[in-house]
Amino acid sequence: MLREKTILLVDDDDRNIFALSAVLKSKGPNIIIAKDGIECLDKLRSHDNIDLVLLDMMMPVMDGYLTLKEMRNDEKLMHIPVISLTAQAMKGDRQKCIDAGASEYCSKPVDINILMEKISCLLNL
Repeated sequence: MLREKTILLVDDDDRNIFALSAVLKSKGPNIIIAKDGIECLDKLRSHDNIDLVLLDMMMPVMDGYLTLKEMRNDEKLMHIPVISLTAQAMKGDRQKCIDAGASEYCSKPVDINILMEKISCLLNL
């Protein structure tokens, strides 16, 4: 389903990276890992083939909100779909992510079926 697609997974928690990348790899995409927003932006700028970003919103160094702001202000990166991933699932948190520039929102713990639906929709699969 996701063969020939590249997903950038951005999270500072190794357990989340391990779990999500294992499930995603079984669906066929190439997975690139970044541990914070600065590394995310570096990888986006050095890889022309990233189709989608899964972005944790709460990270040290540069959080997801600032990362989204930088992406949406960069002509080369502004078109890349981003699914925000966050443990913050209170009323208004989804809208806060969308307002920051996310294409979609998934609360943690991530329901992989919902995440796959959102990925499929954003990548027109």
